[in-house]
Amino acid sequence: MMLSNELRSMLEQASQSFRPGHKPDASNVQLLLCGDFNSLPDSGVIEFLTSGRVASDHRDFKELTYKSCLQKISGCDKPNEFIHSFKLASAYSEDIMPYTNYTYDFKGIIDYIFYSKLNMTPLGILGPLSADWFRENSVVGCPHPHIPSDHFPLLVELEMTPQGTSNGLISRR
Repeated sequence: MMLSNELRSMLEQASQSFRPGHKPDASNVQLLLCGDFNSLPDSGVIEFLTSGRVASDHRDFKELTYKSCLQKISGCDKPNEFIHSFKLASAYSEDIMPYTNYTYDFKGIIDYIFYSKLNMTPLGILGPLSADWFRENSVVGCPHPHIPSDHFPLLVELEMTPQGTSNGLISRR
């Protein structure tokens, strides 16, 4: 929530510098958010980023005492949820990439590429390493001599769709 609050401020500032004298509109700036979020797909963090909201009683909050602080940062009028205004989607899903982190005792998705779904469309992504390759090379965890990190690289090719177009298509005359 702190990240989304800072991103909103940065995008409003960027929007203002792109169009001086106009009302800041962060939705006019495409957002690409990538990183190791240390959060599984069913976590409150990922729910918040992809759906734009998360309930304040989500199991991940574990009765933490700083909910009132998060409520102020979130800017939501509803006391039972936190929201943000970004329309984000994850470029990867569990059916495409079963894990982005692969160690001896943990294999799961904790790395993500989020993009503005209103004005970006994924064209292609880098898929996972073959499970057969792991078996054939006896790789039970990383880092490994063939794989220098326990995180796998993520790559997505995105098309930026101009706003104000119908179905992403621009009529040409």
